[in-house]
Amino acid sequence: MTSTPALAEALAAGTVVLDGGMSNQLETAGHDLSDELWSARLLAERPEAITEAHLAYFRAGADVAITASYQATFEGFAQRGVGRDRAARLMALSVESAREAARRAGVPRPLWVAASAGPYGAMLADGSEYRGRYGLTVDELERFHRPRLEVLAAARPDVLALETVPDADEAAALLRAVRGLGVPAWLTYSVAGDRTRAGQPLEEAFALAADADEVIAVGVNCCAPEDVESAAATAARVTGKPVVVYPNSGETWDATTRSWSGRGTFTPAQVQRWRAAGARLIGGCCRVGPQTISKIAETLTTPQPAGNRTGPRP
Repeated sequence: MTSTPALAEALAAGTVVLDGGMSNQLETAGHDLSDELWSARLLAERPEAITEAHLAYFRAGADVAITASYQATFEGFAQRGVGRDRAARLMALSVESAREAARRAGVPRPLWVAASAGPYGAMLADGSEYRGRYGLTVDELERFHRPRLEVLAAARPDVLALETVPDADEAAALLRAVRGLGVPAWLTYSVAGDRTRAGQPLEEAFALAADADEVIAVGVNCCAPEDVESAAATAARVTGKPVVVYPNSGETWDATTRSWSGRGTFTPAQVQRWRAAGARLIGGCCRVGPQTISKIAETLTTPQPAGNRTGPRP
């Protein structure tokens, strides 16, 4: 049996397909995610549902599963009466569930697992993850993130997904928190236009990761599809690293009513432009399901026009 190549090697060779939104796939399967722990609650109550959601994306063409640990924190679990030992086991289970889905998928291509670490605001469950500026110092944010990153790293994912980061200060804390863990990471901001959600210029925000040896890719997620191309080009230019992009469907989330409105604007036709701008990991976030991921995978196997070729999808 041949071993799975490191994700960084795959990015050097071509383009890798990420999965889509965990929450919409679980909701489609009939699971209630109105709880403040969101999909992390199912790690305790219905872990098989998490595995099935990952499996749907692998079978649709995704090469990478992002775990259901986005909202899994010691503090968040404690608010629900879950102690630290149990919380740590549930975080590790998020990685194990994705690994199990990869085993069941039965596909000939390499598959990877990215352990999700959402921003501090995700634990608050009040929409502040889309604003940043929590009133905490970088040191305080590092102390918040480091313990769960240690647990996730010990579960041996292929990469840590430092995702939906709204604030460059929190990115600085996360970059400090992943040092010495022995697992590579990617860093993705949630953005609005050419700025982070907290209002910092993306050039400055991406520059934080340029010299971080642990970081194998930088980019954006949980944003409008229209913001991706420019952000990807900026990330590639500023950091020289592969770019990771996985936007939302294009609908608008109302954190107060916890509902979506508007229409989707994400189309697979955009993917080639994102790849030309430097994207090497491409998928979807909220409201992007297996059908769209399947179309993305098909699009990325289509030869690019001369002058835009970056190597085949592995």
